[in-house]
Formats: sequence, structure tokens, C-alpha cells
Amino acid sequence: HGRPGHASALMAAFAGVFVWDEERIQEEELQRSINEMKRLEEMSNTFQSSGVQHHPPEPKAHTEGSEDSEGREQPWEMVMDKKHFKLWRRPIPGTHLYQYRVFGTYTDVTPRQFFNVQLDTEYRKKWDALVIKLEVIERDVVSGSEVLHWVTHFPYPMYSRDYVYVRRYSVDQENNMMVLVSRAVEHPSVPESPEFVRVRSYESQMVIRPHKSFDENGFDYLLTYSDNPQTVFPRYCVSWMVSSGMPDFLEKLHMATLKAKNMEIKVKDYISAQPLEMSSEAKATSQSSERKKEGSCGPAQIEYA
Repeated sequence: HGRPGHASALMAAFAGVFVWDEERIQEEELQRSINEMKRLEEMSNTFQSSGVQHHPPEPKAHTEGSEDSEGREQPWEMVMDKKHFKLWRRPIPGTHLYQYRVFGTYTDVTPRQFFNVQLDTEYRKKWDALVIKLEVIERDVVSGSEVLHWVTHFPYPMYSRDYVYVRRYSVDQENNMMVLVSRAVEHPSVPESPEFVRVRSYESQMVIRPHKSFDENGFDYLLTYSDNPQTVFPRYCVSWMVSSGMPDFLEKLHMATLKAKNMEIKVKDYISAQPLEMSSEAKATSQSSERKKEGSCGPAQIEYA
């Protein structure tokens, strides 16, 4: 079935996303998000300890591509301000779209549980009723990158949307940090279908910082997200859908994590695999056992993170 060409196309897909841009994503964007999370945590802790009501600080407008035609940084606008959940947005220059940023906290589940539930390929289909199809198309055993095909319901009267994207996760035990990055990509195994509207612009990045450890309740997270759902609706309609849909999804994810914890639903432990941070010796043993088992895995992945 044309496997040599297929393999070269897959390698091109990985090169085009996670070799082509890996250093910039990991070293620049992620470091910025980590620094931003620390700043938000410090500000939040300061206000909470003082016991005063506050309007949380806006994230700094420093992500690449956030400048207007005159070089000015686009400001973040607060959309939602809840006790454990803050949502901002800012215009993406030259488009009718917004980029979104969420800073949130959970205290009743562990970072490990929350992280693993996001990544688990089978459990997602059980708790997310919007999923129509969810498959791991390819998996790179060296880097841990996965290409996924995700088809999801959109509100009536819109057609369902489908995404082809590559995701990669990193666990930094030393610095007590977890990262999950996803980005739209093309793949020869998943041509466009007339049944769905293909979303070609999609980026998501989540940084998780435990309050104590990976296995104790409590953590903060910073999620940065943007996509182009290719609707004919005006900007405010799309913004409303995302602004309402993102909190709903995150709460579903939280409840699914609680359910897995309380009912002892078995969820794969992705942290122990650590595809980005593990040593060469660990890679040799882990890849031969854990990764081979995954080779034929089916459904997977994540909506706003």
C-alpha cells in the first residue's frame, strides 16, 4: 500500500512540526509559559494571602505573533474570572480569531491523574460525548510524538469538525513540571472527508505545576490555545463558542479525573514513560516494552489541551 512513500511522508510530517520547530517550541514558547505561570501564581498567592478582592493580572503579551502591524503587542482581555479559573483572550493579528489563555487550579486530584487522563487514548471516548472518532495514526517511539485524527461534534447547525494533529508531552521530574503540546499537521493517511470540515490551524500548550508533588492533590495549570474552526459566523459568535466550550471541557476533564480516581478506573501512567526527559538507558528498556504495546493502539486525545 505504498509503505515507503507513506513512511517518508510521516517523517516529513514529524520533521515539519517537531524537528523543524521543536527547539523554538520547547526553549522559547514553553519557557515563556512557565515564566508566565510563575508570575500568575505569585500574584494570585499575594492577593489571596492579603484577603482582598482582586482582578487578577493580565498575562504579559509576549508570545510570538501577538504584535499588530505597527509592532505593538496585543493586550489580553479577561473573559471569565472565577475563583479557580481565569480566562483571557487576545486578537490574532490579520485574522478574525482570538488566542486564549487559561490559568486554573485544582485541589482534589493529583497532577499525575489529571495529566494521564488527558493523554489516555481509550478513556477519552468514554467521558467525552462530543467525540465521533479518535485514533492514533502514527507513533514515534523515539520522541514520543503521536499523530492523531480526532472528529468532534460542533453545535447545530454546523458540520462536525476533524483535526489531524501531532502531540508531544514532556515530564520534568527535577523541575516539577509537566507539558503537553499539540499542533495541526497534515498526514497522508487522513485525507479530507466531505463529511467533516477539516481544521488546519490548531495549537494547544498546557503547562502543569504541582503544588507539592506529582502524586499529591493540588496543582496549577496554564493553557494557551488557538484554532480556526472555519465557520462563517462572525468573530463574536466564534469567541462565545470557545469561551463557553473551553471551561465546559476542562470541567469535564476534571470530573473524568475525579471519577477515575474515586472508582479506581485504570488509566495508563504516561509520566513513568517520560519520552522527552528519560535517559538513554531508560529509553532502551521502556521502548522495548511499553512502546511496542502501544503500536496497535486505537483512539486518543484531547479537545482544548
